[in-house]
Amino acid sequence: MNEKQLTRIKISGYKSIKECDLEIGKTNILIGANGAGKSNFIGFLKMVNAMLYKPDNVKTYFQLAIALSGGPDALLRYGRKVTEQINGELYFGNNGYKFELCPTQNNKMVFAKECAYWNIGGDYSCGSGHEESKIEEHESNNGVYKYAFNAMRAWQPYHFHDTGIKAAVKQPSYLRDDKFLRLDASNLASFLMSLNKKHKKSYDKIVEVVRLVVPFFGNFTFSSLGENIILNWFERGKDFPMSIHALSDGTLRFICLAIVFLQPEEFQPETIIIDEPELGLHPYALNILAELIKASKKQVIAATQSSNLISQFDPEDLIIADRKNDETAFRRLPDKSEEGGLSKEDLDRWLEEYTLGELWEKDIFGGMPQ
Repeated sequence: MNEKQLTRIKISGYKSIKECDLEIGKTNILIGANGAGKSNFIGFLKMVNAMLYKPDNVKTYFQLAIALSGGPDALLRYGRKVTEQINGELYFGNNGYKFELCPTQNNKMVFAKECAYWNIGGDYSCGSGHEESKIEEHESNNGVYKYAFNAMRAWQPYHFHDTGIKAAVKQPSYLRDDKFLRLDASNLASFLMSLNKKHKKSYDKIVEVVRLVVPFFGNFTFSSLGENIILNWFERGKDFPMSIHALSDGTLRFICLAIVFLQPEEFQPETIIIDEPELGLHPYALNILAELIKASKKQVIAATQSSNLISQFDPEDLIIADRKNDETAFRRLPDKSEEGGLSKEDLDRWLEEYTLGELWEKDIFGGMPQ
């Protein structure tokens, strides 16, 4: 773990999460039943990401993100009549970031509190009553603000779910949009071409790993359309270029995932966040994905419902999400604190005969519909 990676997170009042206080490790695989709250945990991290993301042409990006999410009542647990505010605390070793968000009558969210944290100096306030985060404005005044801001800007929530005919990932991308892979891979063509030109070793490794999953895959090819780049590909041993639309959805998603983990290390976010990476992937592709995650030097937070995928990890990597008493509870393995929880010795005995995925399906340690 390095100083920019999450070590602990506290959440209250966000969607199904009434209270959460969770230690975060290098590899964090969230599992649970449909509706248990795995995606809400990921959603909270995406919300924090939206707080800090300030594109030049959108001065109120966080409020726009709130509106697109359905407004404050869609984010507050059972709405503002039940939950008055969302609280969050994120820690990166000895430093951190804290905030409280309250709904307004005009359907916005304001910061009732926002501060950076240092274990020696305590809280460093950014003020209150503002609609957009002010931590970036303070970072030049004090190193504590800068530390927290840079740590949170060093993570990236990816989502490669949309692979339909009109999906951004399948469209030509702007030639100069090649500095990093966007969260929806909408600049896939230009970013891959840049890797091919400037980071050939990483590019070749991506192609090599894609061939493990798709043996007939040959290579990518790029063509220009004005200032845009079109991504095509061809089969091994063939020279006929094929459209990216000819790739299966699962293959395209795997290509994006392979790029995330195999792009040059300096391009990789310190914390990689992915919801349901298993979508459309063959079990063998899931095995390869698991190896990429385990080999990564970066922190990974992923939510999944794939028993095949979780079987590739250690029990300590799992975070179990259960829906109990109308709220989401998170816990790690081994855990003897819950009634019927497993000790390390109990879990080790089970693992002599079964995989983690099989134990999950048998409801040995929770994470199943209650």
